[in-house]
Amino acid sequence: MDYFAVVLLEILYMIAFLALTSAGLAVVFGMMRVINLAHGEFVMVGGYTTIACYRAGIDLWFAMLVVAPLVVGVLGLIIERLVIRHLYGRMIDTMLATWGLSLLIVGLVTLIFGNSAVSVQAPISSYEIGQYQMGGYNLFIIAVAALLMIVLWLVMRFTRLGLVARGAMQNRDVAASLGYNPGRIYMWTFTVGAALSGLAGGVLAPLTGLLPSVGSSYIAKAFITVITGGAAIITGTLSSSLLFGTVNQIVSFASMPVVGEIAMLTLAIILLRLMPQGITGRFFKNSA
Repeated sequence: MDYFAVVLLEILYMIAFLALTSAGLAVVFGMMRVINLAHGEFVMVGGYTTIACYRAGIDLWFAMLVVAPLVVGVLGLIIERLVIRHLYGRMIDTMLATWGLSLLIVGLVTLIFGNSAVSVQAPISSYEIGQYQMGGYNLFIIAVAALLMIVLWLVMRFTRLGLVARGAMQNRDVAASLGYNPGRIYMWTFTVGAALSGLAGGVLAPLTGLLPSVGSSYIAKAFITVITGGAAIITGTLSSSLLFGTVNQIVSFASMPVVGEIAMLTLAIILLRLMPQGITGRFFKNSA
């Protein structure tokens, strides 16, 4: 029974991890059809911001939940104004530009913080389930991811802001004819997506040591989660996170973590072959 509880909690943690790290990319892709290959570096910058603020004497909770999203959100706003807004509708050019930006960000972070791992201690202590030692901070990750998905769903479904953003996503010309500026909507959408990436990086910072190259591991998992989920932001992210998180952890417990990663990638390839429009494109076409 204890072992079953441990496996269940680890599955929930992996689902939360995938949903949290994918949310920013899902917003940008789902609303703007922009694949931001610098997404992993946005998450990484959020982590470094949290650690830098904590070392400067700022409360860790405030740093990860407030400062990190704000800093990365401002970074996203600057990048959108300088680069992304000139490339809307040109997916390949946008991918190349954001890939170049990712290399630039890695170089700048390496220049500022060096190439050695930095970390901060998790603010929540571990707990025991029978003979197993579990990380208490993982429960916080699960709670944050669940709250984030609920807030995004409420905003998209029941606010004027969400309605306007969804309208601009479906037909920017109609949105413009109603008096809304699609360019401004896209600007704030990209900024929000960047801020969500910063939140993910800030919240995940206490889990592992950070390196300037860590963004590549985030973008790999986020990319397959978002693309497999499809265009629907909430439903797509949750459905693919649930599927990949469950498969990854079950296979990892049955064999080893690297096999779990391979199983997740193999499943993504199979799903995209069977459902090119993603899970929501096949089963949840009218979902948010």
